[in-house]
Amino acid sequence: MARPAAPHARASLISAARAEFVKKGLKGARIEDITAACGLSKGAFYLHAESKEALFAEVLGEFTSELQTLIEQRRGETERFFAEHGPVEARDVVERSARYELLLTVSAESDLRTLELLWSYRDVMHVLIRGSQGTDFDTVMWSFVDREVAHVSQEFQRLQASGALRTDVPAEVIGSLIVGTYVLLAQRMCQTEEKPDLAAWASSIHRLIREGCAPRESFPAESAARGSAPASSSRRAPARALSRTRSTPRSGP
Repeated sequence: MARPAAPHARASLISAARAEFVKKGLKGARIEDITAACGLSKGAFYLHAESKEALFAEVLGEFTSELQTLIEQRRGETERFFAEHGPVEARDVVERSARYELLLTVSAESDLRTLELLWSYRDVMHVLIRGSQGTDFDTVMWSFVDREVAHVSQEFQRLQASGALRTDVPAEVIGSLIVGTYVLLAQRMCQTEEKPDLAAWASSIHRLIREGCAPRESFPAESAARGSAPASSSRRAPARALSRTRSTPRSGP
């Protein structure tokens, strides 16, 4: 009868494997090096996983499951905000209204949870970006990026059509900017041993994205600089809702 795997040994093995995958990539990592790093025999590895790829797939599955949970949680929080407080209009951005600041707070808290998850799985992101070439995982990250860019672009196009967001920037550029920002931040996390101020990151990213996407006519100073006075409220169409543009990777790598 096969000997059962010890739970603490399994945790040590997974930790050692994740470190080895970062150092040598998924293809270059060797099972004997993984087991040596955690004090197990090479044969003991197979009590816990069929292969190093299967072990990585398990960790990746945990990450994507947690990420999907955060995505669904964010959607629910956003729906509740607009149901309780109504739409955020262009003038809210200009005036930094209490409603606008509350939306920033709610959104930044959601983004912070996503950044915390990326910090916990920064090594997995690193392997997907740089260490999965020549394996079955080498397209996982970029397939995910393509899906997310398309999704964010669709959201942005709907908001552009309603007049809620600026129309002088192609939607796919915004989608690439938002998704790319989080991918690069995840990669940067893997290059530092000291945990960054993720709360400051979340607040700054969200404010830059939201204010950078605000309709241009919502900034009177800019209109004046172009030599045209802002349209009066009697002539200007009512401001539309300024809904969320997505800044976190979804159903995930």
